[in-house]
Amino acid sequence: MKDKKIMAVPFGCFLGVIAVCLVGIIIGSFCDFNINEALANKTDIGAFFATYGSYFSYCLYPAAGMCLFKGLKKKGHQYDGLAKVLLVVAYFMAVYYSNSYNGSKVRELFGYTAGESSPFMSILSWGFWVVLYAWVPIVCYFLFDDTEADKLIAVGASILIAGIVADNVNLWLKQVGSRPRYKYLLTLDDPASEFRNWWEMRPNLAGSNDNFKSWPSGNMTIASMMFSLPMLADVCKKKSMKKNLICFALACVFVAIYGYNRIHMTNHFLTDVCFGTLITYIIYSVVSSAFLKTKKS
Repeated sequence: MKDKKIMAVPFGCFLGVIAVCLVGIIIGSFCDFNINEALANKTDIGAFFATYGSYFSYCLYPAAGMCLFKGLKKKGHQYDGLAKVLLVVAYFMAVYYSNSYNGSKVRELFGYTAGESSPFMSILSWGFWVVLYAWVPIVCYFLFDDTEADKLIAVGASILIAGIVADNVNLWLKQVGSRPRYKYLLTLDDPASEFRNWWEMRPNLAGSNDNFKSWPSGNMTIASMMFSLPMLADVCKKKSMKKNLICFALACVFVAIYGYNRIHMTNHFLTDVCFGTLITYIIYSVVSSAFLKTKKS
């Protein structure tokens, strides 16, 4: 256990993240509403980060695609077609998710109005995301070390699969919980009277109504992808545990800022944020451990 690593960092780092999330859940279970009353306050900079902060997490998808591309290319020419397809799929995932969650903001920048503007303007907004992620696979191509092809494939596959699983688990749990968001409660005459703790679930009440999709935080699912950053550092040409730990520290800071932003912008409660992080982190840890264990054998 002493030398055990989870997502390319010591096991103690894994336990630390789990412990912080559990402490946050315990505190939030008693103080969720009061914490939001004290911290919630929409700002322009908060809105900007809420819209574009996910970009950094989604960069991991094309990076994972390049892991698969270089790993499969190293395996032999018979995998060339598969390598190219997976790289395109990974790139598409970053563009698709960014456009799905934040596309409306970008379309506003281009002056697009649904039903009125030319369809070309909508295509242009897609092009914005395509260009924005273009540098990632190029840089990763030169950074990644292909001497361990199996490791590259394991890391790339685990990031892609864990990302898809975490996103869908989160969507399912939102329906299970159907918890009112704080920003919705603020529109009511007596917000506290309609507040519900995370365990007071009303399955399928939410439906397509986003106002009842507070628990768990989907944006924290996105932010927590950053915990896979040390795995990418671990397949670079000049790798070291020090660099892995620096990446882990950066991920912790990013996730903490993102979590604060979700509360600050009235979108989530503390327990929403902690559950979103905890669930995603566990999924990434289990999937990556399974793939890397297979790689070793």
